[in-house]
Amino acid sequence: MILLFLSIIIFNLIALKLNKIPVKSRVVSIWTFTISFQLLFDLIIEFKLNGYWYFNKGVDWLGLLAHTVLIPPVNVMLLSFYPFNTNHYKQSIYIIACTLGIIVYESVSLLPEPWGFFHLGWWHIWYDLIVVPILILILLNYYKWICNIE
Repeated sequence: MILLFLSIIIFNLIALKLNKIPVKSRVVSIWTFTISFQLLFDLIIEFKLNGYWYFNKGVDWLGLLAHTVLIPPVNVMLLSFYPFNTNHYKQSIYIIACTLGIIVYESVSLLPEPWGFFHLGWWHIWYDLIVVPILILILLNYYKWICNIE
């Protein structure tokens, strides 16, 4: 639980202070998209299939914090520092680095309470090596789409 609250504070402060996304409506759009997409993904993996959960199995008020104010600022930071105007090699390295960072963070969040808040069912942390890059690419494509329709 301590890690969750510290992460929320730190990630939100960094996302607000170092945000390089030029238009506030894009930030709001990314925030909303992240909550919607994560809730959809977690509805299936967390609630339907019991692959993982936050704090306790089932709907949990503290878990709602992880769904709504933990991941959106991470995505804002990811997009703020993404090397859009570079070659695919640098972009791939960035996605790999972000994926590894997320895996390290999730590993730390598995610590017992009061520090940790994440629990694994049948899901293995190494599944993130496949899933996280796909989720990042979905986020990037959504962001590019938002930029194009503005």
